Amino acid sequence: MLWDVFCRVIDNFGDIGVCWRLCADLAGRGHMVRLWVDDASPLHWMAPGALQGQWPGVQVLGWDQSRNPDSLAHMAPADVWVEGFGCEIAPEFIAHYSNSLRAVGQNTSKMPTWINLEYLSAESFVERCHGLPSPVMQGPAAGGVKYFFYPGFSPRTGGLLREANLLQRQAAFAQPGQRAAWLAEHGISWQGERLISLFCYEPPALAQLLMQLASGNVPTHIAVTAGRAAHAVRATIESIYRLEPAWNMRYALSISYLPLLSQDEYDALLWACDLNLVRGEDSIVRAIWAGKPFVWQIYPQDDAAHHAKLNAFLDMLGADAALRTAHCAWNSMGPSGGGAPPPPKLDCITALRHLHVWGEAVQTTRQRLMQMDDLATQLSAFVHKER
Repeated sequence: MLWDVFCRVIDNFGDIGVCWRLCADLAGRGHMVRLWVDDASPLHWMAPGALQGQWPGVQVLGWDQSRNPDSLAHMAPADVWVEGFGCEIAPEFIAHYSNSLRAVGQNTSKMPTWINLEYLSAESFVERCHGLPSPVMQGPAAGGVKYFFYPGFSPRTGGLLREANLLQRQAAFAQPGQRAAWLAEHGISWQGERLISLFCYEPPALAQLLMQLASGNVPTHIAVTAGRAAHAVRATIESIYRLEPAWNMRYALSISYLPLLSQDEYDALLWACDLNLVRGEDSIVRAIWAGKPFVWQIYPQDDAAHHAKLNAFLDMLGADAALRTAHCAWNSMGPSGGGAPPPPKLDCITALRHLHVWGEAVQTTRQRLMQMDDLATQLSAFVHKER
């Protein structure tokens, strides 16, 4: 099939990250995909070659082109429209397609299968809403219908993005010497110490994490991702140093700052580390597939809706008390998941003693999710059913 996937880059690259993974996955299964995006620049490092047409089956197009009749006049109509996270297709694009149908005597019931790809959540409403139709009541597509498609963690949801070759890639990375070679190639001087990846926003508990690791008895190396995480770590260290110049005198903590990583390289980073501190939607899925202990910094929302979302995720994961406490501290949430009482202080030394238990929880969840059809498979089946 021919798919049109639409994406608006709001912030932090999670939306373009998820949409690109979907496009690449669909193309890898033999589909043709056009990705319409308002800011394609993150693909320079996220998916090298994408903007040069070097990914077979995927064409990247500017959002403005979807509003230009001259551009659209020469394009074949798609079988499927996917709105990434409810970004809303340009009215001009819809009108062009509707007018084309009417010109040949067809009505809007012949529109492409129209999907609103929603955000990922373990909350109960996802199962209730997944797959529901939403009639289009006005505009050039009036009389048509779009469908809500929810990724998720249970068989009554749309599943998770998972490439067909993921297990083979992981197995190749697990071969002797591959971990050390990858770390060395990316400038991480690893001598066998505990390794933590850090992909975060600006968690208030970051100073506690760094200082406690520096005072611990286990040598630790943190691999910091580029962007907000690197800026946060540098600013935090500067603040710590002004108050305690000797805070890392024993050099128990070492830090590497990574360049921008492609999606495949970020997967490898997660596979290489003993603990992954991840953020947002795309990286939490990759952390689950990595099968390593992780702590998730969920994207904060002004109305604190992320508290319920995080608690639902921890319930799904079967998190123990220590893992829940670590998440509350890292996300500045009260123990009950609300704003009061105040969040617990981060106690990473105690928490790190639970890594094996956390790893078992992740592995159990991973094995269960591997039994489900992945998102691209389910999405393709859903479209075939509705066409």
